[in-house]
Amino acid sequence: MPTSANKVPAITKALLKSVEQLACEAGEAIMQVYSREFAVELKDDNSPLTEADTAAHLIIARGLQALTPEVPVLSEEDTQRFSAANAEGFYWLVDPLDGTKEFIKRNDEFTVNIALIAKGQPVLGVVVAPALAFTYLAAEGLGAFKISVDGQWQAIQASSPPLVGQPWRVLGSRSHSDPRMKAWLEALGQYEIQPMGSSLKSCFIAEGKADVYPRFGPTSLWDTAAAQAIVEQAGGRVITLEDQPLSYANPLQVLNPDFVVWGKEDIKEGIKESTKAGVQY
Repeated sequence: MPTSANKVPAITKALLKSVEQLACEAGEAIMQVYSREFAVELKDDNSPLTEADTAAHLIIARGLQALTPEVPVLSEEDTQRFSAANAEGFYWLVDPLDGTKEFIKRNDEFTVNIALIAKGQPVLGVVVAPALAFTYLAAEGLGAFKISVDGQWQAIQASSPPLVGQPWRVLGSRSHSDPRMKAWLEALGQYEIQPMGSSLKSCFIAEGKADVYPRFGPTSLWDTAAAQAIVEQAGGRVITLEDQPLSYANPLQVLNPDFVVWGKEDIKEGIKESTKAGVQY
């Protein structure tokens, strides 16, 4: 992929396609492990690690280095070798296997996440769910897409708020819970909630299959960046409780604040009309 002399990668369909192919290759390696018995280790933070995480990381890290050697890579499975974005503010942000707990449970709701960060914001993202054969991808200036079973790129768009009297379609984490969630949902109004694992939740918002995904509790930069790019290019928002976009400007601070993934921009107006309670968004 050609890049300019000042080490800024051109955000093109060709680059997006190359990253998607890398994510699919990593997904194939994950599925090879998924199809048989595998061991589970615990990392220093007590999060699980399998050989699928490691295999996917190696494929992606090597592939991105070959694709854009001037752009450093921050991967969940290799944080030690990353020091900072390049001089122009670019770096790759990777979760080789998002939803390792879902992988271990064998419920198919795990993903490969690859994002390109430019000056603190995700400008390109690919999310592949290999067990479900779902692929989502987006880039600034190109839009957001889901790849159909026949390989076609189908444009996707986040939904508007539900009509008056209709419930909010809410997505919640399958493996994490927080007592603040109940109060937030009560303030939201009438809702239907569906549990789901990994970055698929945000991708379902981008696709218009759900309206909102509130997340209370710890997540890391690599958990959210790729899906955030997809949501934003589909017309949605990923914002903190202070109404600020999630930022990736300081990659050495890997933990995100609490956040909410909304559908289209006008969904905030829908909230004001839907509830008299003070929902933070």
